[in-house]
Formats: sequence, structure tokens, C-alpha cells
Amino acid sequence: MGGLGLQIEHHLFPAMPGPNLRLAAPLVRDFCDRHGVPYAQTGLLSAYGSVVRHLNHVGFRGSPRFVCPVVTALRPGW
Repeated sequence: MGGLGLQIEHHLFPAMPGPNLRLAAPLVRDFCDRHGVPYAQTGLLSAYGSVVRHLNHVGFRGSPRFVCPVVTALRPGW
């Protein structure tokens, strides 16, 4: 995933070489803990799920959700 697990560190230190972001992560986590700043970290599948849920929320807001007839026929209950 190209270091997507270190996005917080990347945005704090955009010029830092990628391999060093992993070294900065414990320092950033410690800083966040000491100052009461939430530090969110998730796995790959959970991250994908979060993105898809957000896109669905934004894309379907105010309009009826499209229901694909093929999916409905192949997966009853969807």
C-alpha cells in the first residue's frame, strides 16, 4: 500500500524519507498520548471499508440508493 499506514507521519513530515516514517511513528504516538490527541490506526480491509462507507454516504446523500437488478437476482436479501 505504499506506506498508507503512516499517513499521519507523512503529513507531519512530508519531506522525510519513507523508511524513516516508521521510526517516527512511536514518537508521534507517544506525543499524541501525552497531549490527548486521538491517533487512529487501522488495517487494510478496515481502511477500505471506511473509504467505501464514506463514499457511499457522500454519493447517495439526498438521492435514492441504486439497487442493481443483477445483484438483487443473484443475492436475494441485498
